[in-house]
Amino acid sequence: MQLTINNQVIDADAGRTILEVARARGIEIPTLCHHKDLSPVGSCRLCLVQVSGLSAPVPACATLAQSGMAIQTETPALAQHRKLVLEMLLSDYCDNGYAADDQPETEFQRWVRHYTAERPGWATTAPRYRVDSDRNPFVWVDLNKCILCTRCVRACAEVQGRFVWGVAGRGRDARIAAGADTTMLDARCESCGACAAYCPTGALDDRMAIATGRPDRLVTTTCPYCGVGCQFDLNVKDDRIIRVTSNPAAPVNGMSLCVKGRYGHDFVHHPDRLLKPRVREYLLDGRGRPADSDRGRWVEVDWDRAANLG
Repeated sequence: MQLTINNQVIDADAGRTILEVARARGIEIPTLCHHKDLSPVGSCRLCLVQVSGLSAPVPACATLAQSGMAIQTETPALAQHRKLVLEMLLSDYCDNGYAADDQPETEFQRWVRHYTAERPGWATTAPRYRVDSDRNPFVWVDLNKCILCTRCVRACAEVQGRFVWGVAGRGRDARIAAGADTTMLDARCESCGACAAYCPTGALDDRMAIATGRPDRLVTTTCPYCGVGCQFDLNVKDDRIIRVTSNPAAPVNGMSLCVKGRYGHDFVHHPDRLLKPRVREYLLDGRGRPADSDRGRWVEVDWDRAANLG
């Protein structure tokens, strides 16, 4: 089928949403609640676009593209609408000092900056929830940053199949909650960190990386723990790994990682880490294996020598 986006004629496959068609042609439409891995809900209303002939904007993430459509993705009215949406979200958002200039910019902060949104003057700045409100050893929980996009809920259910997160309460009292309003571990959380990886605001974050700052560079590598071959990005600062982030282009795992792949990177800088292979001394001098339990001391060798002895 053929349609027009921002006065550009585009050929597209039937059955795709306006957002998918636009992104396939490099046209960016802002989103917060949407992620390509998750089912669309259209709740944040940031992706509204104007379709010729319709009286009101429609959500690009949940509206199927149709032949002959004429779509505008960025107009002064849409920009003003998005700024209003962001300012309403900011009215309940509280970063508690963890949004400093040296911290990684979240998706939410990026669009706030892009549309120059500001917290309304009538909004309170006091946190509504306790910071670090869950004892999970790997996932930092700060619901004061939550915008109820439910990406964590859908990621846990649709990607990981654990169903840890849900939404409790109604209206302004609505909030994400683990299990029957219990802790993440009691709700059978496996600490895979998918909820934090999909969170666009930092309400769920990596505990080991809180306040570590922005990385100097990203290094894509393969997880060493098992034979699956998951890939991810090492966030490196001052030649030290400060966090692991999912690489959506990873061919085996995409955004998914297990607890070891996402959080088990501290061994790299551990002072007791072995940097060279070691073998028992008796293997080097040709002696047979000792009969007693004492097999002798370890001796460092190069990789070729270790492989040949093996």
